[in-house]
Amino acid sequence: MALTNPQRKFLRGIAQQMRPVVMVGQHGLTESVLEELEIAVDHHELVKVKIAGADREARRAMIERMCEYTGAELVHSIGHTATLFRQHPEKSDFELD
Repeated sequence: MALTNPQRKFLRGIAQQMRPVVMVGQHGLTESVLEELEIAVDHHELVKVKIAGADREARRAMIERMCEYTGAELVHSIGHTATLFRQHPEKSDFELD
């Protein structure tokens, strides 16, 4: 499901008050971090991820890998923080119409 601009704006507004749920540390994007991210996205739908100690291109590659692994959409990325969203098929907390 590709997000439209109004949907992204709506989700960014909600995510603004959130704290990062998953943090990518000095060892980078490991399998255990991806598994934790999958659990977080499945539970919360909208997740903020903090990526520490990487340059811009490395962060972009990590975000793409996270989106591929989880099937989530990138809502917003600024600095070292990315916001991902994957709507739960059965019990979603978000009305995106």
